[in-house]
Amino acid sequence: VQLQASGGGLVQAGGSLRLSCAASGRTSTNYALGWFRQAPGKERESVAAISWRSGSTYYADSVKGRFTISGDTAKNTAYLQMNSLKPEDTAVYYCAAKDGSYVSTLTRSYAYWGQGTLVTVSS
Repeated sequence: VQLQASGGGLVQAGGSLRLSCAASGRTSTNYALGWFRQAPGKERESVAAISWRSGSTYYADSVKGRFTISGDTAKNTAYLQMNSLKPEDTAVYYCAAKDGSYVSTLTRSYAYWGQGTLVTVSS
């Protein structure tokens, strides 16, 4: 499975960005996709995840109500809509995929990772 993340950039606090993660090399829907982020000097953390089969989702408390994860099965692409961005959302964002349809917040559960995309939120 290859993952290609895109959509990062510089935005002012309160603004919005939409990240995309295009998956290729997989035909099964029995997997889950997650978005993680890593700020300088901090550990990588789970932001949101979605089960490709059931559509069930997970959100970290810090982004609930502001971020929305979704998927387009026809395009094999997942999205992370980020609204009301805050400076503390600044990080490199990674998309990752895991076998099995259950979502997970653990980085070690995900075998496939895309390259990161930088999101910078200015105050």
